[in-house]
Amino acid sequence: MKIISIKDAEKNRKELEISIDKASFDEAVTAAFRKKAPTIAVPGFRKGKAPRNIVEKMYGKGYFYEDALNNLVPKAYEEALKESELDVVSYPEYDIKSIDENGVVFTAKVYVKPEGTIKDYKGLEAEQTEVVVSDEQVNEEVERARKNNAREVEITDRAAKSGDKVNIDYDGYQDGKRFDGGKAEGQDLVLGSNTFIPGFEDQIAGHNVGDEFDVNVTFPKEYHEKTLAGKEAVFKCKLNAIKFDELPELDDEFAKDVSEFDTLEEYKNDVKAKLVKAEEDRQKSVVEGQLMTKLVDNFTCDVPEPMIDDEVEQSIKSYENNLYYQGIDLNTFLKYTKQTMDDLKKNFRPQSEKNVRIRLALEAVAAKEKIEVKPEDVEEEYKRIADAYKMDVEKVKELVTEKQITADVKVSKAMDFVRENAKIKVVTLEERKAEAEAKAKEAEKTAKTEKKTTAKKTTEKKTETAETETKAKTTTKKTTTKKTEKSE
Repeated sequence: MKIISIKDAEKNRKELEISIDKASFDEAVTAAFRKKAPTIAVPGFRKGKAPRNIVEKMYGKGYFYEDALNNLVPKAYEEALKESELDVVSYPEYDIKSIDENGVVFTAKVYVKPEGTIKDYKGLEAEQTEVVVSDEQVNEEVERARKNNAREVEITDRAAKSGDKVNIDYDGYQDGKRFDGGKAEGQDLVLGSNTFIPGFEDQIAGHNVGDEFDVNVTFPKEYHEKTLAGKEAVFKCKLNAIKFDELPELDDEFAKDVSEFDTLEEYKNDVKAKLVKAEEDRQKSVVEGQLMTKLVDNFTCDVPEPMIDDEVEQSIKSYENNLYYQGIDLNTFLKYTKQTMDDLKKNFRPQSEKNVRIRLALEAVAAKEKIEVKPEDVEEEYKRIADAYKMDVEKVKELVTEKQITADVKVSKAMDFVRENAKIKVVTLEERKAEAEAKAKEAEKTAKTEKKTTAKKTTEKKTETAETETKAKTTTKKTTTKKTEKSE
């Protein structure tokens, strides 16, 4: 392999002209013949036994060229790419220029990473809300832990009430006839959860285990089954069991059971610290989102379409994985939402383009600030990824190259630099509340104005219509009068 030339094809696109020596090409053609020979039938020879010169005479000398080139060209391109050190962002577009006694000459057109211009990346302004975690929030989190560690107790000495988990059989009738989907046995239901039709759960409360009774309901007018919407129905029910979640006592023993701490106070302090950390991380993301939007606004670059296409594909893969973990297949999701893959790509494209521009802008910042990545930074990132995916570090190194990790760490460091040099205003909760109230008042005022404008236009239209009708009547009257006079 030899690079003959590298030249500009168009903006952000290069054309590599590459040669492959004749010996390598001849060897590839011979290998293609040996691979294909067993399938070739030539009259006068057993299948797969015809000599190469006879096959080439029958099918043409270039019969094996395509297979040979499919094997040789990509390898030659990869070698040329390493030698050229081009930062390529697309698959190559090949074109065979010549095949002769000197070998093969072909071109490969590729898009390369663009160079953009970044300005005003220091002192960018952003806002975040002050981080405050109340005792109420801590208590809510502790209460969730209590519910998660509740003990289910079966009730036999009292009637069912709101908050109980009951097990029932039911059979639904409408106008004395059973209807589809109205029957179930051994159905669990938490009373007060409003899971069933309005009024259903209230009529179970007050009954004891073993009771058989009727529940009378009226289906909502907007009920999904149109044949039942707004109709009255009777469910014949049997109460099989009543259970209740008994919460553990809120004491030091509870803290020991659910955490590594010995006292309830220590456990609550830890819960608060975690809530504070979570809110700080959330506010950090909010700030970074604002900064990245402004950074992109200050970044000028012609982004090649293949870069955006690739980001769209990566986004869809990530989305597909998220659906998979929820037990949903992508094709099923598309069918359910009445979308096509093209629709999905179109929806992802704006954010994908922004993601590409953000990364390019951060790379430009890293270049301007001469940000460097140390070997220990790379090792730390490998370890972080391994911990996140519960993999062995060496396995991660097999899957992700050091070059990729270095590039990612450099971008991360550039983001840290932008944030550290930003002007971040901390807004209090009281200020946020006042902002929300002001926006609500403004929205209400706008709505009233729009209502008045609509009413005015309606009145004007009615007036205009009335005037038109009056004119029409006058014209008709005059016409009738003239006809009468003429007749006389």
